[in-house]
Amino acid sequence: MPGTEVEDLLRPLAPQVLGALVRRFGHFDLAEDAVQEALLAAATQWPGAGVPDNPRGWLITVASRRLTDLLRSEYARRRREDTVAQQVLPEEWLAPAADRSEPVADDTLVLLFLCCHPSLSPASQIALTLRAVGGLTTTEIARAFLVPEATMTRRISRAKQRIKDSGVPFGMPADPARLAAVLHVLYLIFNEGYASTSGPELQRTELTAEAVRLARVLHALLPEDSEVAGLLALMLLTDARRAARTGPGGALVPMSEQDRSRWNQANITEGVELITAALPRGPVGEYQLQAAIAAVHDEAPSAAETDWPQIIALYEALMRLSDNPVVALNHCVAVAMARGPRAGLELLAEVDDRLPGDHRVEAVRGHLLELAGDLDGARESYVAAASRATSLPQQRYLHGRAGRLAEH
Repeated sequence: MPGTEVEDLLRPLAPQVLGALVRRFGHFDLAEDAVQEALLAAATQWPGAGVPDNPRGWLITVASRRLTDLLRSEYARRRREDTVAQQVLPEEWLAPAADRSEPVADDTLVLLFLCCHPSLSPASQIALTLRAVGGLTTTEIARAFLVPEATMTRRISRAKQRIKDSGVPFGMPADPARLAAVLHVLYLIFNEGYASTSGPELQRTELTAEAVRLARVLHALLPEDSEVAGLLALMLLTDARRAARTGPGGALVPMSEQDRSRWNQANITEGVELITAALPRGPVGEYQLQAAIAAVHDEAPSAAETDWPQIIALYEALMRLSDNPVVALNHCVAVAMARGPRAGLELLAEVDDRLPGDHRVEAVRGHLLELAGDLDGARESYVAAASRATSLPQQRYLHGRAGRLAEH
């Protein structure tokens, strides 16, 4: 079996094996080290010797042995320091064996919940999720979020230490709010990949792909949860436009000017099917409504032929659920498209103070002023938006819009 196929096999197995070890032994840090060594052994041996009949069991066995060694070493060290009075070796524990026949999915799900522990900051939740569940290396995560590797290493280390200090047992939390935290983390990962907030690239496909993959895992584990289905649908329907979002040189192309024949129809079909099935199950949540909005956009043959009144109604339903100012900003655009730019500008005045310093407010104002024929005002807003944007492609796009108006 080629090495790449082994890597493809190992990636989904890694969180399952890590979850099994943490459930059995605890010790998140040491379990992660042991799993990494088991994965390395598999990547070395399997291409030549062949994949074992039960690859997950093989990995758990190898990782458990390594973890036992690590715990013995830790145990001995602590004994020497006379601080191990309460310690016991893993074989003395009464917990079930890590490689027992367990629902594989449960460990991955519990691991997701553990990584999104409420004692962690969102940034730490994201980093730990990508590391433990996504299988990305610290270097890859640091590169994706444009921070030095040392910074990301410290962030992940602190997150693991905080979980350890919290004494939270490895198990499914009873609090339903924890699922909301998991969904929020996956949504943040996707958004950072789809519209990068900084750096030279408009999109980071490795992050969107990982967010979609993890959302698929979560949906497979919780197929009846409508918000999980809604989030997966939202990601698919949004990512469907990815190929058309950039032009030559990576320049941003707004949705109204995109070549819709380049949109990914398979993603659109799957996303529409997911949201169509989820909405009647209720209760309707934010991700389902956002997915419904994305579906209306994706099914429209052009921007002009979009069902804007339906989008307005969906945004208004969303605003009743959430006080998110970005939703209010998007509502302004929908109103402008349906009722004229001046109607959108009147609403935009109410959003101004809710997103101070955010370039999107001035970008929308520039767009609506341009539609209204106020080209000087539009140019000024585009320049102001560009000065606030942190993404280089967005800055170039906004300066380009301003420059185009200056020629008139």
